[in-house]
Amino acid sequence: MSHIIIATAAVAVIGLLIGVLLVTVDKKFKVEVDEKEAAVRACLPGNNCGGCGYAGCDALASAIIHQEAPVNGCPVGGDPVAEKISTILGLEMEHTEKVAAFVKCSGDCENAAARCHYVGIHDCASAISSGLSPWTCDFGCIGFGTCAAACPFGAITVDQGVARVDRDKCKACGQCVAACPRHLIELVPDSATYAVRCSSHDRGAAVKKVCSAGCLACKLCEKQCEAGAITVENNVAHIDYDKCTKCGKCAEKCPAKVIKKRNPA
Repeated sequence: MSHIIIATAAVAVIGLLIGVLLVTVDKKFKVEVDEKEAAVRACLPGNNCGGCGYAGCDALASAIIHQEAPVNGCPVGGDPVAEKISTILGLEMEHTEKVAAFVKCSGDCENAAARCHYVGIHDCASAISSGLSPWTCDFGCIGFGTCAAACPFGAITVDQGVARVDRDKCKACGQCVAACPRHLIELVPDSATYAVRCSSHDRGAAVKKVCSAGCLACKLCEKQCEAGAITVENNVAHIDYDKCTKCGKCAEKCPAKVIKKRNPA
């Protein structure tokens, strides 16, 4: 009986010592929690998509608190989240226009010519590294959906061999932009009326040979734009949305009809 009592007492003493040790260590190494940072983190959506340029929502919350990132630094949360954070920090928020991903290619199954029947890994980067592209255009969308796989919001699908973006679902996180090995995707202001659906650096007959919907680099659009909002560089037209007045003259004069009017979101 005495052995049981001694063993029980020993266990109790050891437990007490461990408890004291844990309390001491906790006090010594305790990390103070910034209540405002915790409140900011609670406002963020928790996608950890990296669209803000930081490793995740925790990192962004810390950056906002230390004034290393703006209160509207989260592209997923948008203005509603930024307003909450502004209230917490007592700061004035600058409203920013919503942007959405846009695929600069019209080379679908109807417009672009097939080069081969690709049977490798259905990943755009893998297809490029293999040296085989299923389409004759060396600048267009490969259509294997690497961007769609990278999108955490299901905003991208591949239709007729070309990636398409659902603007209602797009949160402008930029994951698709980074994932596209041909750099065909850009973030365009949601209010933009027109966009150029081509990224080919070929011109004229060379474009027509591989895609019936490619930019000819004829510069008619550039000559029509009174605002100087559209220029042709590297044989492809590009719109400066800060200058664009949405008059539509460039689209009207484009012989290839590659400047498209965007559908409303």
